Parts: sequence; structure tokens; C-alpha cells
Amino acid sequence: MEKQEIKYSKLLRGMTRDGSARVLVIDSREIVNEMIRRHKTAPTATAALGRSLTAASMIGSILPWKGDSVTIAFNGDGDAGKIIAVGDYFGNVKGYIQNPLADPPRKPNGKLDVGAAVGAGTLSVLKDISDAGDPQTGTIEIVTGEIAEDIATYFAKSEQVPTLLSLGVLVDTDYTCKAAGGVLVQLMPYPDEETVRKIEDNTPAVANVSALFDRGLTPREVADLIMEGIEWDPYDELETAYLCDCSRERMHKKMLGLGKKELASLLDEQEAEGKPRELTAVCRFCNSEYTFTERDLLGK
Repeated sequence: MEKQEIKYSKLLRGMTRDGSARVLVIDSREIVNEMIRRHKTAPTATAALGRSLTAASMIGSILPWKGDSVTIAFNGDGDAGKIIAVGDYFGNVKGYIQNPLADPPRKPNGKLDVGAAVGAGTLSVLKDISDAGDPQTGTIEIVTGEIAEDIATYFAKSEQVPTLLSLGVLVDTDYTCKAAGGVLVQLMPYPDEETVRKIEDNTPAVANVSALFDRGLTPREVADLIMEGIEWDPYDELETAYLCDCSRERMHKKMLGLGKKELASLLDEQEAEGKPRELTAVCRFCNSEYTFTERDLLGK
């Protein structure tokens, strides 16, 4: 796939002054549009993977060390199939959806039916943290398939962290992303009860987060809505993007992992079909193609 200038999304991170909660807000429109460009998603698939990527960016950015990553995987029985979103320490993301054309009928209210596209099944969250040894994995049953409620439920059940999560993707008439974003609030141990009450009271104000960004609000202004009446401070704003770390070298190693016997058989099949004795591997996260000759694969 051709290279294009990277367009960044803005991710704001902050904390209440009493240490009760942390707040993250992201305007993820550029991330979602890059995802659409790479995967050519239909509207409902755009919303499903776009919400997952938005969450992965925020969650990745609160991991403790550089090199850490989080993988969110929905394994549902809906039309979308498997959905994977990977976020890193810097908030950068990449993602995959098994059926990018998933687009079930809309709900009676006219909204995209992401829950139907995802279906019933399991949600797994894998955290690869540098000093934790083996990756940490938690799995729950999918609650609604609407993404945000499922991930918030995962945090409550698997990590015992009370979490407010609002995610939204607004698809334009030309199938591009008109607006997208997310709000993540997590309570710290022993939070102040009054702070918790105010956050709960303010929750409806960010329920439709994509509409807020469509109106032109900034991440700071959206954060002020959920933090209304609470003393809090933003401590940084990250530039995040849809970035895939695949490379020819990495893909070459994966191909060699098939073994010479399997590679030779695949090359023979190519020749039998009148094609050059070469194999092309496609990265499922960005659809970049890497072609390897017989010499690349078998050394002859």
C-alpha cells in the first residue's frame, strides 16, 4: 500500500486533584479514517473496529512501560467475525476485522447496529507488560457487542477497576469518518465519594461522544464535561495514529517459519497455475504486501 503522510489524533490525559480518578479523552477521527483507508470497511464494520481502536489507544497509553501493548479481541458470532485492536504505550494503534463489509440492517432508531455485527461470544484483553513475564489475559462473555459496555465490564470483572467508557464513531455519507472519539474514566483505590457521585452525575453529558466532536469540541472541552464540578488537571496531550509495525524482514521470518517443505509445495502450486515461483504475504493489520522469490524463501 502506498505511503501517505501520517495524520495524528489527539489524546488528552488527566487526573483529579484528590487522586480519585484518571480521565482520558481522545479525538480519534484521523485514526478511524486511516483504518477505513486500509481496510475499506462498510459503515457498521467501521463503527465496530473504530470504537475498538479508540479504546485500545486510550488503554495502551496508560500501560507502565515503553514496549508494552494491549490487544483487545472480540470473538463474536456476528457478521463482523473476529475483531482485533492493538494499542501501544504511546497510544498508537493497529487493527483487523475479519469481515470489513459487515453491515447488518440499522436499528429502528436509524443507528448502526454494532451489537448485531459483533454478535455473542467472548471478549479477551491481553496485556503484554515488560516486567510482568507472560502476557496477562482476561476473558469475559460479550455483554452487548456495542464495544464500550463490553470493555467497561471487562475492567470491572477481570481487573476490579470501576470504569466509565464512552466510545463513538460517526460515519459520513461517503463512508469516511465524520467524527470519532472516546472518554475513559477509571477510579483509583479509595476514591472520594463526592467525586464519584459527580462523575456519575456528569456521565450523560458524554454519552454521545462522537456528536460532541462533530460539534467541534476539543478533548479538553469534552473532559471538562465529565469533570464538571471536580478539580482536575490535564497532565499531557499525546499525538496518536494508526501505525502498523510490520516490515519485510518480519514477514520474511514468518514465511520461513512455515518450513521448506510447505514453502516448496506452495511455490509448486504457483508454477502449476502458470504464475512466477514467488509468494506474496499480506499484513492483516495494514494490508501491505510483501513478495518473496524462491531464492528469498529456499535460497535457490
